[in-house]
Amino acid sequence: MLNTVPPPKTAPVLPIAGNTCAGQQTADTLKLLCEQLGPQRRVVHTGDVIYQAGECFSNLYILNSGFFKIVNLTADGREQVVGLKFRGDWLGFDGIAGSHYACDAVAMDTGEIWMVSYEALLAACAVHPALLQVLHSAMSREIAHDRDSLMSVCTLPADARVAEFLRHWADSLAERGMRTDEITLRMTRAEIGNYLGMTLESVSRALSRLARDKVIGFASKGRRDVQIPDVGALSAFVQRCLAPPPAMLQ
Repeated sequence: MLNTVPPPKTAPVLPIAGNTCAGQQTADTLKLLCEQLGPQRRVVHTGDVIYQAGECFSNLYILNSGFFKIVNLTADGREQVVGLKFRGDWLGFDGIAGSHYACDAVAMDTGEIWMVSYEALLAACAVHPALLQVLHSAMSREIAHDRDSLMSVCTLPADARVAEFLRHWADSLAERGMRTDEITLRMTRAEIGNYLGMTLESVSRALSRLARDKVIGFASKGRRDVQIPDVGALSAFVQRCLAPPPAMLQ
């Protein structure tokens, strides 16, 4: 049983121009969920496991703060990162169909999750149509992102894959009204490679090329803080990687 605890003290969100409305939409959704469902709250820290593959499904989880990864176990016993979750995202949809969670959900930093009973959520949706719309929107976003991630892994070269990964991270922060000019990656190079189907060395080379091309910069020696002067430049970099080479004159 999760204990009800006060929200963690976190650094204030720093909105940037154009992101205030997007961040307010996330805040409004969380407020609606809090008012209509009265979820149980839990503060989590790096490495905490929210649920594990094989556990009986009964609850869904909404992220009020922090970053989380979804991990699956391959047939040969290796861990595979299959999803990343940000504030306002939901955890646990994979457990609905089979009545058991199919993956592990793990915190990547300090944050807060809200737990709601799936049965209670369905009952509340019958009374409050706005809740049903929130649930369907969350499911639709997850399906769309899973599709986009698969397309990235299957069709993009290594450098473009890393650029697209950074663009998605920055866009996810922007949608929540947070700053994107400097982001802190909550994953190691090895974890990024695992998620993108690349080796650690390939991830490091791609980041170095992006830095040489002035698309990104590194704010500290730890190289976890990535400066992104222009998110649009990441998209342009991906398009350049996909552009056919110029025709050679005969």
